[in-house]
Amino acid sequence: MDAGIALPSLAAKTNDAAERRPFSLAARAALTTGLVLAAFLGAIGWTLSRTYNTSEINKLQGRLHDYVITYIAGTDPRRDGTPLMPDTPPDPMFSRPGSGLYAVVLGDDGFHWESSSALGRDFSFLHPLQPGQQQFIGPVDTELGRLYYYSFGVALDVPDRPAVRLTFTVAQTEDELESNTTVYRRSLVGWLATLGVMLIVLQLLLLRWSLTPLRKVASDMSRVERGQSDHLDSQYPAELTGLTDRINAFIESEREQRTRYRNTLADLAHSLKTPLAVIRSQVEASELPPPVRAPVLDQVRRMDELVAYQLARAATTGRQTFAASAVPIAGHAEDLVQSLEKVYAAKNVLCEFDIEDGAAFYGEQGDLLELMGNLLENAFKWANHHVLLVVKSQRQPGRPRNGLLLSVEDDGPGIEADKVEKILQRGVRGDERVKGHGIGLSIVQDIVRAYNGELTVDRSPEFNGARFSVALPPT
Repeated sequence: MDAGIALPSLAAKTNDAAERRPFSLAARAALTTGLVLAAFLGAIGWTLSRTYNTSEINKLQGRLHDYVITYIAGTDPRRDGTPLMPDTPPDPMFSRPGSGLYAVVLGDDGFHWESSSALGRDFSFLHPLQPGQQQFIGPVDTELGRLYYYSFGVALDVPDRPAVRLTFTVAQTEDELESNTTVYRRSLVGWLATLGVMLIVLQLLLLRWSLTPLRKVASDMSRVERGQSDHLDSQYPAELTGLTDRINAFIESEREQRTRYRNTLADLAHSLKTPLAVIRSQVEASELPPPVRAPVLDQVRRMDELVAYQLARAATTGRQTFAASAVPIAGHAEDLVQSLEKVYAAKNVLCEFDIEDGAAFYGEQGDLLELMGNLLENAFKWANHHVLLVVKSQRQPGRPRNGLLLSVEDDGPGIEADKVEKILQRGVRGDERVKGHGIGLSIVQDIVRAYNGELTVDRSPEFNGARFSVALPPT
């Protein structure tokens, strides 16, 4: 027969375009704290910078005022009323041309005096002040650059002459002020950045410690999902106790409901099987004519097959959020194969295993036995001499339970591509001459669908017979 390939999708496919996950609680808290801390440290830095700048300006004003007072104290008027300026300036910078520190004195009758540092500079923007009047101005844009200056008006007494009115002005460029402010700001930014990093690290440590109970709940939930624990049994803070108690109650309720459901189905099976068996035995023992008895027995047989199929389908548990335990596959596979080798001893079939260490099925043991048993029995039924069972775990980061890749191959005649869909239908057999109800593969299909898996039928690359592959996704 020609090799046939059919890939009927038996699971609800997950959307390829994964939705954008919201930020975790830790990320939200860290982001919020970082923004608030950045704004807070920025406000502190701006405030300290402004305070320092104001302090430097006040210090500059005080220093210029002291220079002016020193010049006033060192000035003596001559008998003719002309001022005699001091020979030694209060700071050597007044003697260096272009030093950035200047002294200018304006007086009556066009009197104008400048320190050596101010020679050749334009101070036309200065104006005389009344005696006792003072002012501090800056920064102002001049040909000399941006200046701060302090002016003070005085009146010097001269014997037998009117008082001599003078305006003393000391000016300084803002270069020194800006230099000091720049150094301070750099130092301030460095310290605030270091403090910010330390606070963020401390906040992250505190946040990690605070969220430890939530991570513990998530870890315990993963253990329950993997079947390693029956319930959440750790000690939690009072804020989480109500939540964890309700989760435990939900887990217990789900398991009790599943148990009652399966028990009810078992009772239903007994209730239906017995009446059908009685009907069949009565019809076979009756003296009804063959034309009447044959259709009745045929309908009873069909009812029996229908009941068997529907019960097997309804009993399928499917994927569970809270698995009771991880069912190891290797031991159950050996038991099934030993039973089938006895049943098909006349065919002398050799079944080989390729089962990954630790491979497990997350679900009900009955579902695993039904799934694997039907596939193996089908392979033994059609095989000439060889059957291969392959089981691999399918891992995915972030998923607590591994998926499963299970395939059964045989060296039989294989399945034509156009017949794959047909043989998966209920009650259809690959060969009417072969005994069976024709519901095994449909049961497999229902179990795979219940676990959101996929069943693939193609040709065995090793034996050239049929290969049935089941892929159960990680959960």
